[in-house]
Amino acid sequence: MLCWMNGKFEQAEQLTISPFDHGFLYGAGFFETFRTYEGRVFLFKEHMERLRVALREYRVSMPYSDEEILEVIQELHIRSGGRDGYFRLNVSAGVHDLGLAPSEYVTPNVILFRKELAVVPRGTEKKAVWLETERNLPESQVRHKSHNFLNNVRGRLELPSLKELEGIFLTAQGHVAEGVTSNVFWVKDGALYTPSIETGILPGLTRAFILDLAAEVGMDMQIGLFAKCEVEQADEVFVSNSIQELVPLSAVGEVPMPGASGVYYQKLHRLYVQAIDEMKEG
Repeated sequence: MLCWMNGKFEQAEQLTISPFDHGFLYGAGFFETFRTYEGRVFLFKEHMERLRVALREYRVSMPYSDEEILEVIQELHIRSGGRDGYFRLNVSAGVHDLGLAPSEYVTPNVILFRKELAVVPRGTEKKAVWLETERNLPESQVRHKSHNFLNNVRGRLELPSLKELEGIFLTAQGHVAEGVTSNVFWVKDGALYTPSIETGILPGLTRAFILDLAAEVGMDMQIGLFAKCEVEQADEVFVSNSIQELVPLSAVGEVPMPGASGVYYQKLHRLYVQAIDEMKEG
């Protein structure tokens, strides 16, 4: 795997990081995951802004501009034979002594990982199961994509595979939250439903874009607190993330769903792909 760390291109096995990095010791770090389409990142500015919001809140410096990160992505794309890839941009707090000493982190470790993209045909279905692990509350008012990922790890351990399954968290109050690696949507009587960020979910960028698409086509949208029975009574259900786009669900628990034949899933995914195509042409 070809990577880039602090200004240098390296193979993954050559990367080193100190055990005194506070990203390791205290989880003080943040990341974004995205994929390329013909070498371009969809919603790149939105990814970087979400990352920078988290870094500012926790006083972690980011020594590289968006343009510099884009140049690295392009170079990794070229060095990987022009094949689209799966990327993770990681900013950890950097090396400090034991203890919560600094008032700000000025020497972070910045790594851009690039691995081969597992190409899954659009419309490939998954089944969803309800997780026993509860969705925890975020450390901040809004959840950041941070190294504090144990809640997701705990949920993932309930699943034999993420290839065919997605696990859906409920909050301690029993409200539908999100998937292990996704945001959740469902349609009932032509209206689009998705949980509120009040449930502690990550405010997904794909989630926000889907909501924009739904607004453009005049769909009624309901964002709030919902019980799992409301999902099980839906006409169709799908999940979303930046790597897999929109993924139709063929079942939620024991309840069958239309999966890829869902009319609204098809409409919204078609509009999503159209926006990607427009980005590639622009």
